[in-house]
This record gives sequence, C-alpha cells and structure tokens, in this order.
Amino acid sequence: MDYDAASPSPSPPVEPVSSDQPWLNGLNPAQLDAVQQLEGPLLVLSGAGTGKTRVLTCRLVNLLASGVARPWNILAVTFTNKAAREMKERVAAMIGPAAEQVWFGTFHSLAARILRRHAECVGLKPNFTILDTDDQLRLIKQLMEVAGLDPKRFPPRAILASISRWKDKALTPDKVSPSEEMELAEGSGADIYRQYQDRLRELNACDFGDLLLHNLTIFNAHPDILAEYHGRITHLMVDEYQDTNVTQYLWLRLLAQKGRNLCCVGDDDQSIYGWRGAEIANMLKFQEIYPEAEVIRLEENYRSTGHILDAASAVIAHNETRLGKSLFTSHDQGEKIKVCGYWDGAGEARAVGDRIESLIRYGETRYNDIAVLVRAGFQTREFEERFIKIGLPYRVVGAKFYERQEIRDAIAYLRVIAQPADDLALERIINTPRRGIGNATIQTIRQLASIRGIPMLAAAEVLLTTDELKPAAKRNLSDIINAFIRWRSQAESLSHPELAMTVLDESGYTGFWQNQKTPEAEGRLENLKELVNAMGDFDNLEGFLEHIALVMDGDNTSGEGEVTLMTLHAAKGLEFDTVFLPGWEEGLFPSQRTLDEKGGSGLEEERRLAYVGITRARRRLQISWASSRRVHGLWQSAIPSRFMAELPRDALIEETEQGMSGVGRDTINTDFSRLTPSASGGYGPGWSRLKQRRLEGLEAARPPGEHSPGLTGQSEFSDGDRVFHQKFGNGNVISVEGDKLAIAFDMAGEKRVVASFVSLVRKGE
Repeated sequence: MDYDAASPSPSPPVEPVSSDQPWLNGLNPAQLDAVQQLEGPLLVLSGAGTGKTRVLTCRLVNLLASGVARPWNILAVTFTNKAAREMKERVAAMIGPAAEQVWFGTFHSLAARILRRHAECVGLKPNFTILDTDDQLRLIKQLMEVAGLDPKRFPPRAILASISRWKDKALTPDKVSPSEEMELAEGSGADIYRQYQDRLRELNACDFGDLLLHNLTIFNAHPDILAEYHGRITHLMVDEYQDTNVTQYLWLRLLAQKGRNLCCVGDDDQSIYGWRGAEIANMLKFQEIYPEAEVIRLEENYRSTGHILDAASAVIAHNETRLGKSLFTSHDQGEKIKVCGYWDGAGEARAVGDRIESLIRYGETRYNDIAVLVRAGFQTREFEERFIKIGLPYRVVGAKFYERQEIRDAIAYLRVIAQPADDLALERIINTPRRGIGNATIQTIRQLASIRGIPMLAAAEVLLTTDELKPAAKRNLSDIINAFIRWRSQAESLSHPELAMTVLDESGYTGFWQNQKTPEAEGRLENLKELVNAMGDFDNLEGFLEHIALVMDGDNTSGEGEVTLMTLHAAKGLEFDTVFLPGWEEGLFPSQRTLDEKGGSGLEEERRLAYVGITRARRRLQISWASSRRVHGLWQSAIPSRFMAELPRDALIEETEQGMSGVGRDTINTDFSRLTPSASGGYGPGWSRLKQRRLEGLEAARPPGEHSPGLTGQSEFSDGDRVFHQKFGNGNVISVEGDKLAIAFDMAGEKRVVASFVSLVRKGE
C-alpha cells in the first residue's frame, strides 16, 4: 500500500529485518562502502555495468536493517516507472511487506502525490487533471487564436516546447528573462505562458512540468509544509542523477535541506540527454553544494571484456568536464574491437548483415543478443532493407522506418499521384499539413464518392463545380486538387526522387516540420531526406511503391529472436553480447548540428554518447564508417569520426574493404585534439584543411585507376569505361559525343550526362 503522507501519525510498525545481513554478501569493496555509508550527502559515481541497481537496493535495505530509517522515512526516486517497480520488487524480495511503505516512484509520480495534498496552495483542487500533450497543444492553439498569433509563423508545438523548457529550468512566467521572452513569438511567449497557466487553473488541470514546479512554489511559500516533509522524509536516494534538470535538482535540494541525507547515484560519463533539459552540472557541482559529501567510485565492470573497457575509457578520457573514473574488469581481454571502413552505406549494411549471419551460423551468439546502434533514426533504413532482403529477423525500438508518421504521410502523397483512386492515402493527407479542409468537407466528399461509385479525388473535383461546400473549403480543396494534377504531369519529366522533393516542398509538408522547432522535428526531416535517397535505388515510382508495400507486409520474425535496431540514445541501460556501431563519420557522429549549436559542450555530449554505445557490448564490438553516403540524392565523401582517433591502437583490428586500409589507419592516427570549437560553435579553417587532407588520403589509397565520387574526374572517356556519377551512381559508358556521354547506369538506366560530372572508376578493356 502507499504511505499516506497526510496521516497524522506513522504507519504501524513493521517486523524487523533479519540481522544476518545477506544483502552485504558478494559486494566488492567500493559497493560495500556505498551501501554502508548511511548518513550525510553521498555521491556514487557508477560506471557502466558496475552494479548501481544492486548498490541502491542493498543500501536501502541496510538503512532499514540498521534502524537508521523506517520505511516511510525513505524516498527513492527513479526516472521511469519500470525502474521504480523493479527496485521495489528487489527490496520486497529482501525485506517483505515493509517495502510497501517506502516512497518509491518517479519524480513526477511523487510530486503529484505531494501536490494533491496541497493543491489549494497553487489554486487547484485535489482532483486536478494532468493534461497530455494533445490537450496541451489544443489549449495553446486556443490562446494563440485569441491573441491573433498565426500558427504558421509561430507553431504551437514550438511554443509549448519553450514553455516546457522554462518549467524544466524552474522558471514561472514572471521569471522568464526579457531575452528569452523576445526569442519566442515576437515577444509574446511569456504572455502566452502566463495565460496558459491561468487557463490551467480555471480547468483545474496541470501538465507534467507543473507537478514539480508547483511543488517548488509550495515549499518556498509555505515553510511549515516543507518542515512537515523534513520530519517525514529523512533519507533520499536518487537514481540516474546525471539526467536531472534544474527543477528536479531544486526539488531534491529542498527536501534534503534539513537532514542532508541525500544519496545520488549516476554516471557523469553517461549524461546524454542535454536536449531534454538534463544538466550535467547538477552532478559536477555536487561537492560544491555539499562540501561534506562522500564520493565513492564504482569502477569494477561486470559486463564487458577488457578491450571494450579500454576503448570506452580511452574515448571518454578526452572529455574535460567530468569527475573521472577508470573502469576495469576481472574478465579477460576478449576479442579485439573491429574497426571497419566501407566505400558506401549500402556496403556497410551488407557487411553487418553478413557478419551477423556468420555469427549465427557458427553458433557464437543468438539474434536476441545482437544490436545495431545508430546515431540518427534515419540510418536504420539501409539496415532494415538489407535484413529484409536476406531474411534476417530484426526489431526496431521505436517505429520501423517505413512505419514512421512522416514517412507514411510522404508515401501517401506519392500513392495518390501514382493511383488517383487510392482513397485511403488521400484521406490521410488531404488536410496534412492542415490546409482548412475539415471533417465536414471530407465527409461530403466521401458521401458523393459512395453514391456515384467513384474515387474520392474525382468526387472532390465534382464538388468544385457545385455549391455544396463553403467558399473557403472549396478554395482550399481546389488548391490541393490542382497540385495533384500538376504533380502528376511533372512525373513525366522529373525523376521520381525529384518529384518526391517537389511534392514535399510544394505541399507544405517539409515546411511544416521545419517550423516545429523541436528535436523530434529535426529527426523527421532527416527521415524524409533518407526516404528520397531510398527512392533512387528504384527505376520508377511504381517500383518503389511496390517495394514499400512488400516491406510493410513482411514478417521476418523467428523463434530464435530478433536483432535489435535502435538509436544510441534509446540503448542507454541495455546490454548485448554483440554490438555494431555503424556510421562513425564526421558530421554524422559527432553530429554536425550538435557541434554547430553547442560547440565544445556539444562535442563532449556526443563523446559521452560514444561511450554509452561502446559500453553496451559484453563480448564483441564492431565500429564502422563509410567513405561516401548519398545525401539529398547526391553522393558525399566522408571521413571517419574523430572518436576513431581516440580508440586505443592495441585494442583494435582493422578490417576495411579492398584498398581502404591505409586510409583507415591514417585517419585513426590523426590528432583531432588540436581542433577546437570556434566562437560560433563550429570548427574553423583548420578543420576544413584537415578534412581535405583526409579526402586526398582516401583518393591516394584507392587502387590505381579508381577515383572516389566527387573528388577527381577524367576529361577523356571511351566506350566501356566504368564511371561514377554523384546523382546516378555507377555505370558503363556506351557512347561518347564531345563532352556528352551516354551511360548505362546500374540503378538509373541509360542517361546522357556532361563528362565533367563523371569520374572514372576504371578504363574499359
């Protein structure tokens, strides 16, 4: 049962815990030290795989067994309900029913519990409603309409995201700085925030950010209430402390203000959620806030082999803003880490698939024990395509590439162009993004289509000639119908990837996501670009759509489990026997956008993400990069990530495609440390020069007669030459006429191109 904080007296006594202390058995010296440190502030720096959950559980049990605290005196905070439930189950297995009276929960669940007791202090009633994102957006839109703010200029989702960030920073409307206020909706942001909060009170509602923010208001305005909790909660324990934001930090600090018995467990080297508002400074400044604090480092790793830990430690050591620790293990060194280079992303996906098949064939691991971890969600597409082709079972944590909202929307536009009778596709996007075609209009179209037995698009054209629809709806409907007519005619002259880009731009769909200033929007835009890239592998639009239909219908599960495909952010907290880390290229990982926006701090967070990826592996790790990738339909050259240069040489085995080994070794030996962020957050001319030298090295390392895409070209060609074009890929010259070449491309068919846009791969015989 939950302990009711409103009860005037403590819950009935519980049976004492056994005194033989079995929970201390098997702990290493550092773990034992943390478990037995029961009074005063304590910071436990827990490296990856060092048993932090066990330490938290055993310390809580030790608090009870020693008599230092009673169950209702302990507040144990986690970030997820799952983690809270698992901790509670572990404690219950050791001490029985007493676990029910410990305050287990997430920040939000515990704050909600407190807020319901004191809701009147912030103008709410105890039965307040907690709004979800859809309800919050609806409320923001209503306020914007009253204020006369154009939702196309000022996307409601962006305004809501700013309000959420302010709440994560413990900023009420009156505390938002003038500079921050001016950055949003032409200075109207704080006013909208104020109206939003007022409207929430009128509705007797709050959002998730309010739960903690209202707690702070109550504690600061009512010292007697805070004193009550000081008397009831004497010991606080917090998991994943490196992920706390400012509001969570202040909430914990207030609750621990009197007894100062705050135990925080976390790993500053795994702080990877800065884009969510997490403040690594909360952990870095712990000793500054609590000078008397004990700091205990858990450094013995029970997960990974020696070579993997050596690599993780070597990479993360390049970060300056860290408290510092060195992982070690009693395991043997294990297999060396494979560092692989490939000519392109397709080759990388093919090689990963082949190695997985080999590992399974020889019984070295199981599908469930394998993970492919990528920096950006769009990278999963090439691996999904390859795994489907070879029948390799896989699962994507999150939506699969072709099941993502933005991809389904884009494909729906293309389906209507290819097949005007596709009513399901039309209904999906006729008002996406919103263009003033409401449900009543759609229902009218649907009814006429049913009566006449014609497609909805044809029915819509009929309605344009009648007075069935209101003028505004008719005008908006006419715009989208004319757009489809225009796109269908353009399909005869444009390539299907060019057509897709045209449709996404002219429909307003790309602009819609560009206006959503959220991290999720950036990922959706990257996915749309990857969709256009994927289309280039097919002869025409119809062939691509047929492929998509087959992919969506495919069922490649097996009784042996599935390979896991996921982003590095989603992989935190997980572990696998075998891990593949593809796409370690400058600009992709570390992310160029992160470097441009955050400079040095962004680079350090990207490096922590690399550390997280490496430490997911128990026995086997492969890191790879591709020298060229297709971006926006064009091939672009790439160089290995600077993180490659930070890997320890004696822990690696280099396995690259033919002709690339010199390039990989040369780049890995590069001293990237002399590159520092510029004032604008990017990297200066020295970085450009270094990149050019690496590309020149890549060119020099190719076998004689071969040239990389976009680097060097030949002015003279002859029939039979093998060539490369940035847009159409590889092909064979079939005729030469002055500076014009007729080329039979492997994927794009026969095309006439200008010779200066073509580079020679090898001379024909």
